[in-house]
Amino acid sequence: MKIENQVTLEFPSRSANEGFARTAAACFAAQLDPTLEEINDIKTAVSEAVTNAIVHAYPDTLGKILLRLRIREDHALEIMVKDWGVGIADVEQARTPLFTTGTEDRSGMGFTIMESFMDTLKVRSTPEKGTTVTMARRIARRAGR
Repeated sequence: MKIENQVTLEFPSRSANEGFARTAAACFAAQLDPTLEEINDIKTAVSEAVTNAIVHAYPDTLGKILLRLRIREDHALEIMVKDWGVGIADVEQARTPLFTTGTEDRSGMGFTIMESFMDTLKVRSTPEKGTTVTMARRIARRAGR
């Protein structure tokens, strides 16, 4: 699939950067002329992916997170969030609703939320090497634009 535009951002796994990542994704996605609902879905999915990396990939240390945003020729936004943290031993289990490795204040719904707001969600992980979450959302072309 041909890529029409892309941007890559790298930032430390500080909780303050979650808001930056979701805003950056929304600003980049704006070139697709999404609806407000589509923008909110994208922001929520990015927020979940970045928060997972901050909370679970680097529970006791500061690490780096990579956010890559691509506009594909099929008018879709592709989002990749990558970390080099502790990884996920069992991705299938981690994608189960309500499963969490965090504290009791974590809902265990991150992957479920990402999946519900995006058209596709892929999770690749290797223990002690990190996790890559790739998701995509096609933005419908609106009449007259």
